[in-house]
Amino acid sequence: MSIEISGRRIGVNCKPFIIAEMSGNHNNELDRAIALVDAAAEAGVDALKIQTATPDGITLNLSSEDFTINDSSSLWNGRTLYNLYTEAVTPWEWHKIIFDRCKHHGLIAFSSPFELGAIDFLETLDVPCYKIASFELVDLPLIKKAASTGKPIIMSTGMASVSEIQDAIFAARSVGNDQIILLKCTSSYPASPVDSNLRTIEHLRDLFGTEVGLSDHTMGVAAPCASVAFGATVIEKHFTLSRDEGGVDSAFSLEPSELKLLVVETERAWQALGAVAYGQGNSEGKSMMFRRSIYICEDVKKGEVLTENNLRIIRPGFGIEPKYYDLLIGRKVNKILKKGARMSWEHIG
Repeated sequence: MSIEISGRRIGVNCKPFIIAEMSGNHNNELDRAIALVDAAAEAGVDALKIQTATPDGITLNLSSEDFTINDSSSLWNGRTLYNLYTEAVTPWEWHKIIFDRCKHHGLIAFSSPFELGAIDFLETLDVPCYKIASFELVDLPLIKKAASTGKPIIMSTGMASVSEIQDAIFAARSVGNDQIILLKCTSSYPASPVDSNLRTIEHLRDLFGTEVGLSDHTMGVAAPCASVAFGATVIEKHFTLSRDEGGVDSAFSLEPSELKLLVVETERAWQALGAVAYGQGNSEGKSMMFRRSIYICEDVKKGEVLTENNLRIIRPGFGIEPKYYDLLIGRKVNKILKKGARMSWEHIG
């Protein structure tokens, strides 16, 4: 199984598809958003993703308990949902500018819609795919509308039960769209590696028959690299120009040098998967000299008996294998052999 987005194939036989998530790290500055695009391109990612929303499309402008974040461990503790999303959204008039900049760099550009009208708007920009965020996975009308475009649908699964994931997949498939990529996700910010549960990636693929990747909120690149070993074909990571400069998601975002490291190391992890293989590999031929084998260690005459004094197991590994040492002891040689000669069955008379 594989899926194609703007000519880039996604699957286990392809290097990981890396998505740089801008989120609200533009800090409401268009110049910073453009600089983020440039930094993502320099890092070598495949795609850049933004978010298409309005505060009124996500929540209500209220400060009552239900609409206020009350979690001392949260980066956004004490803020109302409306206030947070007012800061985090990317102005719709920026979208084309950002997407054009991505096109200039050869980056695939797309977005996460957070309301039905966002899909209509993104269709005017001809986005190649859609991303459904973890918190929107239960919004089945949103999924159906995105899937009805016929474009690939990437869905994060943070907090979702098996039945909720099944409902989301059914919603997409009910309108004839089976181009689905699920992303294992832990919806805490930042997330702890101990909560990542990367083994779920294999289970998701087996359970739902989709491509599977990782939307990661941990610090660093260890979890994404490890996810590749479990079959992640897509990796999404938030990024910023500098964590010190702040931003709604900056605390758990990668800086440009780290994003580049992510690109390099996840590809190396994918290359390292290879296939089931034993014995001497293609690159191991020169290493045979460091293996042990059986050599003549003292000059012997024709007809002389091999003993522990004239036969040794040493490096290099070009002689008879050591497992035959006991079989050779007591046998006679059929020619003169000088010290350092490789032992060969042809020398036994």
